[in-house]
Amino acid sequence: MKQYFETQRLIFRSWQEEDISYLARLNSDDKVMEYFLKKLSYQETIALYNQIQEEFTIYGFGAYSVEEKETGVFIGFVGLHNVTFEVDFAPAVEILWRLLPEFWGKGYATEAAIACLNYAKEELKLKEIVSFTSLLYKRSEHVMQKIGMTRIKEFNHPLVEPEHPLYRHILYKIVL
Repeated sequence: MKQYFETQRLIFRSWQEEDISYLARLNSDDKVMEYFLKKLSYQETIALYNQIQEEFTIYGFGAYSVEEKETGVFIGFVGLHNVTFEVDFAPAVEILWRLLPEFWGKGYATEAAIACLNYAKEELKLKEIVSFTSLLYKRSEHVMQKIGMTRIKEFNHPLVEPEHPLYRHILYKIVL
């Protein structure tokens, strides 16, 4: 298992096969997936796990498995992802986070995102990072603001049907 970086409370590490069950729990949680198109099945979670592993192989970065340093407990993932759908701000690297609800409200998403941005700048030598979410997902937008990102614009997500409530998104950016 490779450890990429850490904060005072969190460890960012590579994924292990035994993490799939934790990832499946995360992806099937009603609260976690409220602002996504749907919860993911176990098979879809395996596909996501494989996609994450592939991104690390291709790009040298991806969504890091995050655990509490004190307990060693999986709390979710935070990391970087290449924007692969057609949108006017691509090509771009986005920062993303997805944590289990029992770890919300502790400042973990903000702490983890700041650490990930620092890693992106210092180790990966990236120059700019974006993040986006549904206009409805205020908690995620609040994290974007807390980590110093600037609101750029609203846009229609090309992978969401126009009549869907999650169609309208908001884009943030930070120059590293």
